[in-house]
Amino acid sequence: MPSFREAVRFWLWLGCVSFGGPAGQIAVMHRELVERRRWISEGQFLHALNFCMLLPGPEAQQLATWLGWRLHGWRGGVAAGGLFVIPAVLILFALSWLYVAGGNLPWLAAVFHGLMVAVIAVVADAVLRIGRKALKTPSLWGLALASFTAIYFFHVSFVLIILAAALTGWLGSQLVPGQFPAARPHGSVKDGQAPVLKLPPSPPATWRRTALVTAVCLSLWWLPILSFGMIMGWQSTPFRQGVFFSQAALITFGGAYAVLPYVAQQAVEQFHWLTHRDMMSGLALAETTPGPLIMVLQFVGFVGAWNAAPPESALLWGAAGALITTWATFLPCFLFVFLGAPWVEKLHSQPRLSAALTAITAAVVGVILNLGVKFSVSALWSQDGGGFDWITAAAAVAAFLILQRWKASLLPVIGGCGLLGLIVWLVRG
Repeated sequence: MPSFREAVRFWLWLGCVSFGGPAGQIAVMHRELVERRRWISEGQFLHALNFCMLLPGPEAQQLATWLGWRLHGWRGGVAAGGLFVIPAVLILFALSWLYVAGGNLPWLAAVFHGLMVAVIAVVADAVLRIGRKALKTPSLWGLALASFTAIYFFHVSFVLIILAAALTGWLGSQLVPGQFPAARPHGSVKDGQAPVLKLPPSPPATWRRTALVTAVCLSLWWLPILSFGMIMGWQSTPFRQGVFFSQAALITFGGAYAVLPYVAQQAVEQFHWLTHRDMMSGLALAETTPGPLIMVLQFVGFVGAWNAAPPESALLWGAAGALITTWATFLPCFLFVFLGAPWVEKLHSQPRLSAALTAITAAVVGVILNLGVKFSVSALWSQDGGGFDWITAAAAVAAFLILQRWKASLLPVIGGCGLLGLIVWLVRG
């Protein structure tokens, strides 16, 4: 058994090198903890992974939390889950500040414009990648199309779409079970490869432990948010962000791309904290940092609070927005992991609930497509009346082909697009 100090060093190292999205992050943990260091058995790793895949929130961060808890109890879980994201928090905070300062730096603004090219390609790639796995029957294709139509043309709430999809899957599994197959646990070591081991049932939770964990986590979750409300005002942007992202933390099934349409719909179109172009830049920056992609929400919090702040307090408000958004996004993950294992794992044995998850995943394809279309329209049509941006369109198609045909990693593609934006700005003078 490793010492707590040795484990902390590992979790810090993991937080600094965890690029590549959840599949890559999970693979690194498996290689290091199961194969190389032998701290965790194969069965324990798959046990944890099966559970985390069913929780809302970033599954790789929750897996690290569970494994840390398994090794050293609650302090190990806190260390593992916290260090998994802290390096990304610091890096993205600096990048967010550079972004809002870029309005006075034309060359930096040009780089961020180039990053939009990468975002168009990345979201299109995500639609195809998730769609190939999720849309296995005509009914699931129809559900994806219906969700796109509802959110894009009729501005139906993302939450209502997910609830309707869950109900459709629940009923469909009884009426036409072949059209709504039960979801299989996914994402073992390699993306798309299901675990082959049947995990034993988890030990039952006691009501005393359940009450204690719930009370501690809920207090830690809401006390900072309420403190922001008392200090900065109940109508202040940081407080409202804390409340909003606490709600979002409960419905982030399916990864970051599933929650981004909901965040874009609310943060951009309802609260007007930032623009679709800002969202695109934030997604590109989150792709370049270690840690879970859902770190993009920290960027939303920073830019949204910065835009709403008095000029002399912009950095303070931006920091407050980033901090409270990150807190509200990740603190619930610890609650779910420490509390939920004995209860949530039963979902795998419930065909109706599993079919509901299948339907939700199909609907998510449609809302991700909506996100891609809105991002593309924002990037390809000039905001100053200059018309269609053919250079951006051609570059986005090229970046998409590079991702699809040559399976290039994201970092070179994003870096190349940023460099292209700078070159175009220099050429145009």
